[in-house]
Amino acid sequence: MTRSISIWSVVLFCLFAVTASADEIERTLVVTATAYNSLPGQTDDQPHVAAWGDPIKPGMKVIAVSPDLISEGLDRRTPVKIAGFPGVYLVLDKMHERWKKRIDIYMGHDLEAARSWGKRKVEISW
Repeated sequence: MTRSISIWSVVLFCLFAVTASADEIERTLVVTATAYNSLPGQTDDQPHVAAWGDPIKPGMKVIAVSPDLISEGLDRRTPVKIAGFPGVYLVLDKMHERWKKRIDIYMGHDLEAARSWGKRKVEISW
């Protein structure tokens, strides 16, 4: 009897140990990445307030995402790694619905850095 209980304990442990929730699985995707600034002409009349109402300021690691990526799980405050970039970025902003599979990397007031970045393909994970 105790041996069958031990076997069942091991079986149950193995089942629970290999079952991961969707939140624990790291997703990876290649997207088009552009850059943006919090400057008049690039945003609305509140350049330091992101689309969800979060304040942003130069030096913060922030990205905006296209609406289709929100549906993929890149919702507000999701931490995101961008291949080739140090650190972790937070999704705090969203882009116009015309964009698909796209992120916009926040570059504060550095217009030249954003222009130099241009448009590239990057791999992101979250």
